[in-house]
Amino acid sequence: MRVQSLAAFVLACVLLPAAQAQDVVTKPEAEAMVGKALKYLKGNGKDKLYAEVSKKDGQFTDRDLYLVVYGLDGTVRAHGANGKMIGKNLMEIKDVDGKYFIKERVELAKKNKPFWQDYKFTNPVSGKIEPKTMYCVPEDDMVVCGGVYLK
Repeated sequence: MRVQSLAAFVLACVLLPAAQAQDVVTKPEAEAMVGKALKYLKGNGKDKLYAEVSKKDGQFTDRDLYLVVYGLDGTVRAHGANGKMIGKNLMEIKDVDGKYFIKERVELAKKNKPFWQDYKFTNPVSGKIEPKTMYCVPEDDMVVCGGVYLK
């Protein structure tokens, strides 16, 4: 009986970290998701992209990774985690440290280069405010972003 218990314990020690590691979204996964959205945009247009990004369990949501599309005026055009944000201008919101992260994001997007941006935000899976880094790619009059919560 003890050998079986020991074997079960050893198996749990090996499998649990691997399972937990799969729950953590990586920066390359965020970059790939944003790239996938840009490809979708080119084949389907803005309106279909906005609708697809805003589907909570759609192809642009994976664990705590979801996409957000902003206009360069700071208005949310699509949101993969909170549909109530769509149509709202968020230029004046701050994170818990007082950072105007949307205003900063729009300014970075106006340079017309992909970028990573750090701030703090509520993780939709844990419900806790966590450090986050957001990968954003400007495209026409918008910026497509997907973020990684830093563990």
